[in-house]
Amino acid sequence: MTRASSDAKGRLDHGPPIAVIDIGSNSVRLVVYEGLTRSPTPLFNEKALCGLGREVQSTGLLPADAVEHALATLKRYRALCETMGVKKTLAIATAACRDARNGPAFIKLAERTTRAHVDVLSGAREAELTALGVISGVHRADGVVGDLGGGSLELVDVRNGHARHGLTRPLGGLALADISAKSLKKAEKFVKKALGRLPVLKACEDRNFYAVGGTWRALARLHMWQTGYPLHVMHGYAIAADEALEFARLVHRVGVDSLSNIEVVASARRPLLPYAALVLEYILRVGKPERVVFSALGVREGLLYSLLKHRDQQKDALIEAARHLNELRSRSPRHGEELIGWTDRFMSSSGLEETAEERRLRHAACLLADIGWRAHPDYRGEQSLNIIAHGGFTAIDHPGRAYLALAVFFRHVGLVMDDELSPRLRELASTRMLDRARVLGAALRLAYVVSAAMPGVLPKTSLAVERHRLTLRLPGAFAALAGERVLNRLRALARLIGREPTMLMG
Repeated sequence: MTRASSDAKGRLDHGPPIAVIDIGSNSVRLVVYEGLTRSPTPLFNEKALCGLGREVQSTGLLPADAVEHALATLKRYRALCETMGVKKTLAIATAACRDARNGPAFIKLAERTTRAHVDVLSGAREAELTALGVISGVHRADGVVGDLGGGSLELVDVRNGHARHGLTRPLGGLALADISAKSLKKAEKFVKKALGRLPVLKACEDRNFYAVGGTWRALARLHMWQTGYPLHVMHGYAIAADEALEFARLVHRVGVDSLSNIEVVASARRPLLPYAALVLEYILRVGKPERVVFSALGVREGLLYSLLKHRDQQKDALIEAARHLNELRSRSPRHGEELIGWTDRFMSSSGLEETAEERRLRHAACLLADIGWRAHPDYRGEQSLNIIAHGGFTAIDHPGRAYLALAVFFRHVGLVMDDELSPRLRELASTRMLDRARVLGAALRLAYVVSAAMPGVLPKTSLAVERHRLTLRLPGAFAALAGERVLNRLRALARLIGREPTMLMG
C-alpha cells in the first residue's frame, strides 16, 4: 500500500507522524501523532473493544474470539499507518498479555501483523509511563496517579515532576468481573484485600488523585451530564473528593441502566462502571484526597514524553500548544510572541498583582489572540472562544481554559456587559479571573490597532503606568499610528484599571 500524499498547510512540520499501538486488556487502540513534540497532537485515533482480558483471571488464557478480533484490528492499524506515512510505530501491551499463558504466542502474531516490536510492559513500567503521561499533561502535578484498565490498576505517587516507584494490582473492570463471577459483593472483598494498607494510598491524603483510564473517564462523563457541567472537556475535569465519593457509591449500588443520562456512556462500557466505581470508592475512603482530577493522558503520552530530550520535557505544554496554534492560524506568529513582552511591561507597571500561574495563562492568551482573524468580524470573538474553550490543550485546568477563552473573546468584542457573555463558561471563572480577562482583552484590543497585527511595531512602542497615568508611547515614525481609535481603546483600558490615559508621540 502506498502512502497518500499530503500537502496540508494546516499541519506543523515535526517530521513524519509517529504511531502508538496500545494492546490493552479491554481495548486495542491506535493513535497517530503529528510528531514527537512536547505537545503532541493526534492525527488519527481509533480503538476497538476486543476484551482480551475478560477471562484471564479465571482461565489463564486470552479468549480465542478476542484474539481473532484483536489481530484483525491490528491488521487494519498497520494499513492505516502505511496510509498516513508513519515511519515509527511504538507498540505496547499491558496486563492481559503479560498475565495470560498464551500471551507470548499472541504477541508473536501481533508483531508479525503490525511489523513492529511489541513491548509487553511490566506492572511497574506501566505505572511509570502512566505517571509520565500525567506529568506531561498536568502543570506541576502533585498527587497519586491511578490508571484503571481492563485488567489492572496501577498506582504511583507523583511529586515535583517525578514519579516514585509504582505498583500494580489485578483490579481492572474485566479482571474484577471475571474473578468475582460478576458478583459485586465478591469484587468488593477482593478490592479491599488487594488495596488494604497500601502506603501509596496514604500518600494521597489532602492531595490530588489523578484518575486515568477509559472507564473512569466514562464515570466522569456521566457526572458531567448529571450535574449540567458547562464544559464537556475531559482532561482537567476535577471533582471534590467528597462529591466524587458519593457519586461512586451511587453508581456502585444502583443499577447502571437506571442512572439518569446513562446514554452518554457507550453501551460496551456500562457493565464495567460499577467495578470502576467500587475501586474509586475504596481509594477515596482510604486515601482521603482533596479532589479527583481526570486525565485524558496516560501510558501512550507517557511513552512519547519519555522519548523527548530533557530540555524538551522541561517546556511548558500549554505554551507550546499555544505557539503551535499561533503559527498555524495567526496573521503574524511573531506578533503573538511580541505581545508577551509588551503585556509583561504593562503588567509589571500596573500595580496589579499577578501570580506565576496567571502570568503563564496571559502568555498563552497573547499567543492565541489572533487565531480567529479569518472569521466574519461579528463572530471572531465567539469562534475564538469556542476554539480555545474546547481545544486539545493540556497543562491547564478548566478555570484556566475559561480565562483564556474570555480574554481573547474580549479582545475581539470589547468590554461587553455580563449578560452578553456565555453564562455557562463564565461560571467556571472566578471574579478575579474574569476581571483579569477583561484587562488583558482591553490591552490586546489596543495592541492590535497600534500594530495592525504586524511584527516589529510593539517592541518599539510601550504601554505602562507612570505616575498614576496609563501612558502609551509612540516614538519617532510610529507617532503617525496615533488616532481616535487608538485613543478610545487606551481610554477603555485606563478606565478598567483606574488610571488617566495619556498618549505621547514623537
